[in-house]
Amino acid sequence: MAEQETEQQQQQQLILIPLPAAGHLASMVELAKLLVHRHSTLVVSIPIITSPSTAAAVTRYTDSLVQTPRVNLLRLHNDDEDQSVPGAIFSMIQNQKPRVREAVSAQLAGSGARLAGFVLDMLCTSMVEVAEEFSVPSYVYFTSGAAFLGLWLHVQELHDNEGFEFSEFKETELASPGSSHSVPIKVIPSSFLNKEWTATVHGMARGMRRTQGILVNTVRELESYALESLSGGMNIPKVYPVGPILNLKGEESSKDEEAIEWLDQQPESSVVFLCFGSMGAFRGEQVKEIACALEGSGQRFLWSLRRPGEGGAWPSPTDYEDVREVLPEGFLDRTAEIGRVMGWAPQAVVLAHKSIGGFVSHCGWNSTLESVWFGVPMATWPMYAEQQFNAFLLVKELEIATEVRMDYRSESGEIVSAEELQRGIRSLMEDCSRKETMKEFRDRVRGALMDGGSSSSSIAEFVRDVSTHNM
Repeated sequence: MAEQETEQQQQQQLILIPLPAAGHLASMVELAKLLVHRHSTLVVSIPIITSPSTAAAVTRYTDSLVQTPRVNLLRLHNDDEDQSVPGAIFSMIQNQKPRVREAVSAQLAGSGARLAGFVLDMLCTSMVEVAEEFSVPSYVYFTSGAAFLGLWLHVQELHDNEGFEFSEFKETELASPGSSHSVPIKVIPSSFLNKEWTATVHGMARGMRRTQGILVNTVRELESYALESLSGGMNIPKVYPVGPILNLKGEESSKDEEAIEWLDQQPESSVVFLCFGSMGAFRGEQVKEIACALEGSGQRFLWSLRRPGEGGAWPSPTDYEDVREVLPEGFLDRTAEIGRVMGWAPQAVVLAHKSIGGFVSHCGWNSTLESVWFGVPMATWPMYAEQQFNAFLLVKELEIATEVRMDYRSESGEIVSAEELQRGIRSLMEDCSRKETMKEFRDRVRGALMDGGSSSSSIAEFVRDVSTHNM
C-alpha cells in the first residue's frame, strides 16, 4: 500500500488539448502515447471536443488510436456550434473553456496526480487562459514544421510592430527568418492573405508566445536552418523539436487487401502512389486529367480516388461505390496491368511497401513526415492550409520533392492539366538524386527518436522542464 501511494504521489498529469480534426487528433494522441511510454511517472488526459455531427466519427477514430495505459480520453460534447460556418471550430474551442475546466478538475480529483501543465494544439492557444487559472505552465504542440512556425510568428510580429498587412503588400516575395529562400506570396496560406482572418491568425500566434514552450513535430536534422533561426529573437518561447510523431501502424481493411496483394507483385520502387489526405478529393474534370496523365506516363500506379464531400464548411470526402462513374471510359481496362484505383488508402502501410517509388502528395505535414520516414520522394500538389508552404519547403529548401504545383489551392477550382502532372510524375520517378537525398534524410530522421537522438533528447528535456516548473 505504501509503495502504491508513493507511486501515485510521483505521478504527474499532463492535459493535452487537440483540435478535433483528423490530422491534429492523430498527431496529438501519438504524442501522448510517446510521452507515457518514455516516462513512467506521466499520466496524460485528452479532452476530445465533438459536435453532434462529429461525435460518432471522432469517438470511433480516437478509440482506434488509444489503447494505452495512462492515456485517458475525456469526452466533451458541444451542442451549440453550427459547424457549417467557416471559423466556427475556433469559436467552439473558445466556448469550451468552462467544460474543459470542469473535466480537468474532475480528472484531477479522481486521479490524485499532480497537475504539471497543459499542451495545446497550435490552433487551440485560446486555452492558455485555462492553464493560467490552474496556475500551471502551458505549452504548444505545433503539428507542422519549424519553418512554418517561423513564418507565422514573423508575420504576426510584422503586423503588431509595423502594421504589416498582406492586402497592402506589393512585393511577390517575403523574407522569413525560418527559410534560406525568400518565400513567394503565392505559397503563403490563404488564411494569412485573407483580411477577415487576420485577427484569428495573429491571435493564435500571440497565444503561442504566452506559453512556456513550443513542441514542434519536426527533426533537427531535417530543419536545422529553421530551428536555428527560432533559437533567438522574436520573443519566442523555448522550442522543442520532438518529431517525427506519427502513427505508422495504419489500419487495413478487407477492401485494401487487393491493392496490397497487387503491390506485392510489382518490382521494387516501381509504383507511384497518389493520395491527397483525409480531405483531398477532386471533381470529374480534374479526375479525368489525372487518369490521362497516369495512362500517358506508362508508370505503374496506385491511386487513392475519393468523391468530394457535400455540405458544411469542411465536408469529408467519401469513397465511390463504383469509380467507373467518374473515370474515362475504358481506363480501368486499359491500365489493368500497370495500375490500381482504390478509395481510402492506409497511407503509412502503402508508403512502407518496397514497391512504392514515389508519392504524389497534398503535402500535409503528417504525410510529409511519413514520406521522409519511409524514404519515398515526393511530387507536390498542395490543397489547403499551410500545404503550399510545405511544398515550397520540400522543393526549394530541402530538395527532396519535385513540383507538380507549389501554389495550387483547392478552393480555386483550377484544373491541373494531364501534361503538367505527367511531367511531374516522370521527374519524380526518374530523378535519382532526389531519391538519394531522401534516403539520407530517412536515416537521420529515424535516428532522431533512438536513445541519444536529437528528438529523444528534446522530449526528455521537455519532461524535465515541465516536471520541475513551479516545484
